[in-house]
Amino acid sequence: MRRKSIALGVLFALSLTGTAAAQKCGGDFKAWRDGVRREAAAAGIGEGGLSALDRAGIDKKVLQRDRAQGVFNQTFAEFANRMINSYRLKNGAANLQKYSSTFKRAENEFGIPGPVIASFWALETDFGAVQGDFSTLNALTTLAHDCRRPELFRPQLIALLRLIDQGWVPASVTGAWAGEIGQMQMLPSDYLTKGVDGDGDGRVDLKGSSPDAILTAAKNLQSLDWKPGEPWMEEVRVPAQMAWEKTGRVNKLPRSEWAAMGVTRRDGSPLPSDRMPTGLVLPMGHKGPAFLVYDNYDIYLEWNKSLIYTLTAAHLATRLDGAPRFDVRSPEQGLAPETMKQLQRKLEQRGHDVGGVDGILGAGTREAVRQEQLRLGLPADGWPTPTLFSNL
Repeated sequence: MRRKSIALGVLFALSLTGTAAAQKCGGDFKAWRDGVRREAAAAGIGEGGLSALDRAGIDKKVLQRDRAQGVFNQTFAEFANRMINSYRLKNGAANLQKYSSTFKRAENEFGIPGPVIASFWALETDFGAVQGDFSTLNALTTLAHDCRRPELFRPQLIALLRLIDQGWVPASVTGAWAGEIGQMQMLPSDYLTKGVDGDGDGRVDLKGSSPDAILTAAKNLQSLDWKPGEPWMEEVRVPAQMAWEKTGRVNKLPRSEWAAMGVTRRDGSPLPSDRMPTGLVLPMGHKGPAFLVYDNYDIYLEWNKSLIYTLTAAHLATRLDGAPRFDVRSPEQGLAPETMKQLQRKLEQRGHDVGGVDGILGAGTREAVRQEQLRLGLPADGWPTPTLFSNL
């Protein structure tokens, strides 16, 4: 009952802060912090949380990390081959066995397969070994005061103050630079509303208790509408020629239509001729690796918006479930980050919304590339190549 009342409180805080957050950032820090204090007090947070806020400050290292997420300049093959290493595969299998009863409970109660949870556990913290050493309070204070994404981080700061006030975490709690806490790197609002006491000790400890972390992650994924018993991703083979403009995560077709176009399972066996909606993702173009992604893959993008990260996490889950390493095949040469920025400027000049010139091949840039490939008569697979660049 206590957890339910806390959850309702944080939901009230989130609704209270969400509409005003955009106007409540930057400027004099003390005045801004006083405003957060009034808001937190109005949301029912007591002196424990408020006094912690009074000691919070700006961490410039957090802003540096926020501005320099260059890891996603890598290709899918570069990122995935680095992140899916022998340590994570070996320890993923070992932890699936060690916590088999907890993973079984996660699937029975929340519908989430063990390998899916274990893949996030591996990529986020190496199974709890590397949880981050940033002050969570200072990190969220910094990001909420900053005017880049206050609508995300101000509510998380309020949620953290409630966690502190209720004694769930100390004011000195540490974690990732963006405010995530624990073995699965959960944001404070999810800690409050999705926290599960997996080991039965009467408290939710996402830093020290692996059962708590596993079941909380499962509950969080369930809340995002994971479909129990359905797949999330599988590697496939594609023919040399097909309607490439129909590919992409959001362009979902029945599996039977992909089969009719010549797409097969990796081993060459036919796809089921059913109506299950699937998207064909070609992260490095039509000559590179190919994956069918299902509705459950979209849940990965609720965890992290990066296509490269989520494809890696989803593939790691299939590896832990027994699939082989993906075949990189022979992708066409891509673009270096600086050339990618030049491409994005060209695309913007042609009226495309690429989501900003950052050198990262995000969803907006991929769709703009696809449209230009169609116009130029090139395979519309969303993969920018030197040929495309030279023709714009």
